[in-house]
Amino acid sequence: MQNTSKKIASLLSDKRRRQKKSFAVLLDPDKVDLATFPAFLRQAATQGVDFFFVGGSLIMNYAIDQLIEAIHVHTTIPAILFPGSSLHIASSADAILLLSLISGRNPDLLIGQHVIAAPVLRKSGIEVLPTGYMLVESGKLTTVSYISNTLPIPHDKPGVAACTAMAGEMLGLGYMYLDAGSGAQQPVPAAMIAAVREVTEVPLIVGGGINSTDKAYAALEAGADVIVVGNGIEHNSALLPEVAYAVKSFNAQSEALT
Repeated sequence: MQNTSKKIASLLSDKRRRQKKSFAVLLDPDKVDLATFPAFLRQAATQGVDFFFVGGSLIMNYAIDQLIEAIHVHTTIPAILFPGSSLHIASSADAILLLSLISGRNPDLLIGQHVIAAPVLRKSGIEVLPTGYMLVESGKLTTVSYISNTLPIPHDKPGVAACTAMAGEMLGLGYMYLDAGSGAQQPVPAAMIAAVREVTEVPLIVGGGINSTDKAYAALEAGADVIVVGNGIEHNSALLPEVAYAVKSFNAQSEALT
């Protein structure tokens, strides 16, 4: 059965139209303590987290279904799959970021895994969000770069990222995701975010290396529609409320200026 509902797509499109920024938390199943997870979820809901992205490049502890079930029990926040491969699909998710790694030249991650996943996704009815995924140099070799066997876009080449995103949009991809990777030493540069924002109209997601409110603000000001924090929260529990407050404050300031 094909899902004709596009709730998440409509939500992202509406927020983009109203210039409202969003905060997503990336949950790696290998790093979530299921015993304390409900309390974390309730805190996230209280702080105003907009989305949970569930998944990663390499998953050893396949607990995706358990995480999504807990998210649905304890919050009303959408659970969106962030798959590293066609194996990382759970029909209970609200949507999936169907990632095409357009920054690399690995055909398996441009289209190969998608061919395998397509009939499963069609049958599941999961809302599909076709996303141009771009890896950005972050100062260290990240898991996603190693697993994907691709070179990231150099951090000082915003024009390359802009043209890549432009091509992805022309090919019909509905979302762009700039990612420095989990545990990145440096976030995606503001100049690169701004360059992509200038040449595309689709919602822009930015993650990796956002481990402070200053970096969150920088990404938002440069044009990110959704900022994603994952690894930083694991090392600093105060980061979740701090980034949530940064997003709320940014939205409030933008509203006051209109």
